[in-house]
This record gives sequence, structure tokens and C-alpha cells, in this order.
Amino acid sequence: MMWLSFGWLTLVLGAIGAFLPVMPTVPFLILSVWAFSRSSPRLRNRILRHPKFGPPIRAWQRGGIISRPAKIWSTLAMAMGVGWALLLGLPPLFIAAQATVCICVAAYLLTRPEV
Repeated sequence: MMWLSFGWLTLVLGAIGAFLPVMPTVPFLILSVWAFSRSSPRLRNRILRHPKFGPPIRAWQRGGIISRPAKIWSTLAMAMGVGWALLLGLPPLFIAAQATVCICVAAYLLTRPEV
């Protein structure tokens, strides 16, 4: 029951991300597939067969592959988030922590294989 609940939670977050550009979609769907693989193979397969979101999830499963457009979009979105924090005048410690996390995530993304 825990894996099924986690799968639905991450699926809902991924669905929200499909409509909000500042929230990721595919990473949440990857988590959904992982959770559903332990609780509902039918739901797992349904996500993997989705015409838009299935291919990047299957690419990730095959070898950690992330498309170049996804890398670019993700890196730009993180940079914009840090820029917004600067424009809003948030505390420097918060901005430094945010920038550090974003740099680490971007470095990870950019070193993943591409199609």
C-alpha cells in the first residue's frame, strides 16, 4: 500500500509539472514507475507506454540517458530560479544554498549520456 500511495503522489506531482513550467514532470514520473513496479505493474506499464512521457522514462531506464533539450531546459529553469531569488532580494544564505544545489544538479544532468 505504501508503494502504491507513493506512486500516486509522484504521479500527481508529475501531472502538475506538465502544466507548470517551474516544476519537473519526468523525474516525478520516473519515481512513479519505480513505485508502481513494486505495487501495480499495470500502472507502471501504462506510464511507460505513454506517447509523450514514456520515451524519456524508458531512455533513463536503459542507461541514464537524458535528452539534450531536457538538459538545456532544466539548467535554464534552475538558473532562472536562482535569478528570481536574487531579484526578490531573498537572504544571501538562502540564495547561496539554492545556487549550490542547482549547480550540483546541473553538473549531474550535464554529465549524463544523450541520445
